[in-house]
Amino acid sequence: MRDGTPTAASPLQGFVARHAHLLVLTGAGCSTASGIPDYRDRNGAWKRKPPITLQAFMGEPYTRARYWARSLVGWPSFGAAKPNATHRALAELERRGKLTLLVTQNVDGLHQRAGSRHVVDLHGRLDTVRCMACDWRGPRDAFQRELSARNPDWVGLVAHIAPDGDADLEGMDFANFDIPPCPRCGGIVKPDVVFFGEGVPRGRVDAANAALAGADAMLVVGSSLMVYSGYRFVRAAVAAGKPVATISLGHTRADAIVTLKIEATCEEALEFVLGE
Repeated sequence: MRDGTPTAASPLQGFVARHAHLLVLTGAGCSTASGIPDYRDRNGAWKRKPPITLQAFMGEPYTRARYWARSLVGWPSFGAAKPNATHRALAELERRGKLTLLVTQNVDGLHQRAGSRHVVDLHGRLDTVRCMACDWRGPRDAFQRELSARNPDWVGLVAHIAPDGDADLEGMDFANFDIPPCPRCGGIVKPDVVFFGEGVPRGRVDAANAALAGADAMLVVGSSLMVYSGYRFVRAAVAAGKPVATISLGHTRADAIVTLKIEATCEEALEFVLGE
């Protein structure tokens, strides 16, 4: 609300005001205003082919080369993305003491860059890479430099950025793309994110459940909740009798069980926070 004028976000403003402690779950819709595409359309269907699975990445060298080639091209844009008004509004709610925890399904680190401190990166972070053999970890920027040095012909290619920090490269031959091995043991390096077919680390789930136990209500921002790793927390909140509000453009998996649904962009719905 600005200048005393009610807005479409006023029901959400009331929801936030009535509940002192919120568990917040965020999804791809939070970052679209930062230039990072989302995964699904308004009906919850994939806009493109589903993301790569862990099994394909680990078991198919050509698929692994295709992933890293696309990532080499897409990373500069993804890595340069900046927090938007949604990230800043949620950081402000944390500053006011309204959040028990922010659990994000995003892998872009933009909540932390906006100032949020109590964040669980449910699916990991794309700015780190790890070895699947010895668990070595390193910064994505350094790995990017090594990728570029080994594959100079791929540097500077222009393509549409995709949701996972990669890029749409169609009709390319990835057979000779050179992937750096782990510098410690020579093993396979992957981004330190949870791929489809890979479990979310138990500690992250436990932290989210503990925060939910201490929350009065739950707020879902920019997620269709089609992936069970996030949807489970909504189910747990409803089972515990806690109100749940969602902000989403279109259908979500939880439409039938939530207390309040706001159909708006995340930045529009949360505009009242920065305007207060």
